[in-house]
Amino acid sequence: MIEIIPAIDIINGQCVRLTQGDYEQKIIYNSDPVEVAKAFEGAGIQRLHLVDLDGAKAKHIVNVDVLENVAKATNLTIDFGGGIKSEKDIQLAFYAGASQITAGSIAVTDPDLVNRWMKEYGAHKIILGADVKGLKIAVNGWQKESSEELFPFLESYLAKGIEYCICTDVAKDGLLQGSSVKLYTSILERFPKLKLIASGGVTSIKEIEKLNAIGCHGVIIGKAIYEERITLKELEKLIVSC
Repeated sequence: MIEIIPAIDIINGQCVRLTQGDYEQKIIYNSDPVEVAKAFEGAGIQRLHLVDLDGAKAKHIVNVDVLENVAKATNLTIDFGGGIKSEKDIQLAFYAGASQITAGSIAVTDPDLVNRWMKEYGAHKIILGADVKGLKIAVNGWQKESSEELFPFLESYLAKGIEYCICTDVAKDGLLQGSSVKLYTSILERFPKLKLIASGGVTSIKEIEKLNAIGCHGVIIGKAIYEERITLKELEKLIVSC
């Protein structure tokens, strides 16, 4: 069964959501991310996608205290992203309680460094972040579009041993208009061994079931939870039924 992975995005220590990565379209949903994480855990959820949006902008980890507090207060398996650009950053993330880190922009700008991380920490500890704008990889908190094409990008990292990939269609993110099922289907047809985690636009339990049916390893859910399009009770029921 597909893994249910709620998202907590952090700005100034608060739980927020952006629309299409736009920092000007910010909604604060809760001032206490630990409280939110505990609610997820109480619904039977085991994994959490925690993103330091301040870190993504600053190009180094900013909200490490949030990561540490969530890790201490829960037993959630946390993947952490946003601002991890150096050896100091990745060490800090793992020391503060992350089980995995997401290598996003750095996977484009410094693939040799990410390759060293995979060798040093294990490929299973590094999640490739493939944020997509029109099949081009977006970087720096989605503020820029790189020249990297999605499929060659994925192929190059699979050749290096990457196992996990979070793929977000930026055009879908935060709009609650559905996820990129066709995109994920095409990725999995080409790379069937990739543990693909769908992200962006998920709106309903039925859509989660559809992503499960095409073979996605996991699904990240953000705004749909905070605006109660998908309730924690529904997720709890889905998890128990599986």
